[in-house]
Amino acid sequence: MCGRFVSPEERALEQAFDLGRRDNPNPFARRYNVCPTDTIPFLRIPSNSDTLELATGRWGMVPYWWRDAKPPKTSFNARLEEAADKPMWRDAFARSRCLIPAEGWYEWQAVERVDPSTGEIQKARQPYFIRGSDAGIFCFAGLAAYWKDPKTGEPLRSCAILTAKAEGALAQIHDRVPVVLPQSAYAQWLDRRTTDPAKARALAGAALPPSSFTQWAVRLLVNNAKSDGPELIAPLGTETNPTSAG
Repeated sequence: MCGRFVSPEERALEQAFDLGRRDNPNPFARRYNVCPTDTIPFLRIPSNSDTLELATGRWGMVPYWWRDAKPPKTSFNARLEEAADKPMWRDAFARSRCLIPAEGWYEWQAVERVDPSTGEIQKARQPYFIRGSDAGIFCFAGLAAYWKDPKTGEPLRSCAILTAKAEGALAQIHDRVPVVLPQSAYAQWLDRRTTDPAKARALAGAALPPSSFTQWAVRLLVNNAKSDGPELIAPLGTETNPTSAG
């Protein structure tokens, strides 16, 4: 799964995707601890244009047909195995895909620790930070939706991150991983003319392999949703920002 990630600042995304400078008086900053339900940036092709657009929306998808006033509780991750058929994801998987840029994400590994005072073995969860081996910006395969509150008519954009079964070294940390697309697949993933679920599934199935990433254990600071800063991604046992760590 993917429950927390690091999101690039707006200016870095404008440069990385050749978007041009947006007229935004309050550009969004780099964030080290993005959580479900937060407002995040994502890339999409609008229905009335062929131009790549940087949009923002709720991380936690609300499909257009949702009738409850409260949004779904666990719609921030969509399992690739279910995306083409499950009503929650089906329409977006076929017609409204997006890219969610990131600099890395966190996963929690189930571990056992010995209580030094009692000698008792206790179960715990050790967070890891995972990023591209080149330390650059990459994109999760995402699904997007546009919903209107049935009572107020207030519009809401939202999105979800596709996940798949973990393999290789990443499977030693967690059994699921977000689908990270290669740059060569970006255009096809965003192309609204690609409505065949089999083709979309094939694109997502060609995600970057585990060897494209590097990972290290980090402190429990990331467990606090209010924490945010470079210290969250520092390797366990250090106090520095690992911008050159591999």
